[in-house]
Amino acid sequence: MELRQLRYFVGAAEAGSLLKASSKLHVAQPALSAQIAALENELGSRLFDRSSRGVTLTASGKIFLEHARVVLADVERARSAVHESDAVPRGEVAVGLTTTVALAAMMPIVSACRARLPEVKLKVVEAYSGFLREWLQSGRLDLAVLYTDAPEPDLIKRPLLDDQLVLVSGPAGPALPKKLALSALARRPLVLPGQDHGLRRIIDDACAPLNIQLNVVAEIESLGSVKRAVEAGIGETILPQGAVAEEVAAGRLRTALLNSPAMTRRVVCATSAVRPATLARQAVGTLIHDVVHQMVRSGAWPARWVGDLPPGMPAR
Repeated sequence: MELRQLRYFVGAAEAGSLLKASSKLHVAQPALSAQIAALENELGSRLFDRSSRGVTLTASGKIFLEHARVVLADVERARSAVHESDAVPRGEVAVGLTTTVALAAMMPIVSACRARLPEVKLKVVEAYSGFLREWLQSGRLDLAVLYTDAPEPDLIKRPLLDDQLVLVSGPAGPALPKKLALSALARRPLVLPGQDHGLRRIIDDACAPLNIQLNVVAEIESLGSVKRAVEAGIGETILPQGAVAEEVAAGRLRTALLNSPAMTRRVVCATSAVRPATLARQAVGTLIHDVVHQMVRSGAWPARWVGDLPPGMPAR
């Protein structure tokens, strides 16, 4: 099995056509077809279904695609590590963010990376924490900012902050108290993500011991759409403070703290403990730490900082 066969296979899978892939990869179509056929013969399994409309992955092809991408990513990391002798971070770094973290910090992180690490290309992926952990372990991601600091032997987790969950209401209606008892949620119409979402599980787990029956009027998976629904007056929701800081500052949303220790989440920056680190990955990890700390310090992300202080930064 050769690296070029993996590149040809991934190129064909992404293009959906051998003709398009041959053009993109700058290789003649007969040579491309021959290399993919040789790969299928070595694996003993058909990777593509071929038709006049192009190629589609078989079940075996979908499985192999995930592994091929990891191998090629590892090769690229190795190449980048060799080229880093001049100590300038460069290359692609894949970063995973949970949706609530992305709402608060994606743009500051991407903007800071463009300014401070111009030779680094960020690839940002949004997903649930569970998916991000799996992709870190498999090598699809270099870093991930996710919830939970529970020890995992193959991951290194650097604590950043404790995120407070708050009740979020639209701009109209009665004034909200500064703090709200958890039991009061039972009387309020809520718009929440589905029960498989990590945020929803925290809410349900906090309410279950108190036998609080939530009045969920709509389930919406997109947290951006959840915020728009609340702003439109469809109901209220529960989100981390940082995820709605911009809308609260603009007067489009209002919040009340939920008086429950269960309504907090630890945010960490996680990396693989078994895969070698590149200079670019290390630089992006430091950048994320510094950017999030500055957001907490300035109030742009209302939360309690629990991480290390950047060098030269006085404690507050």
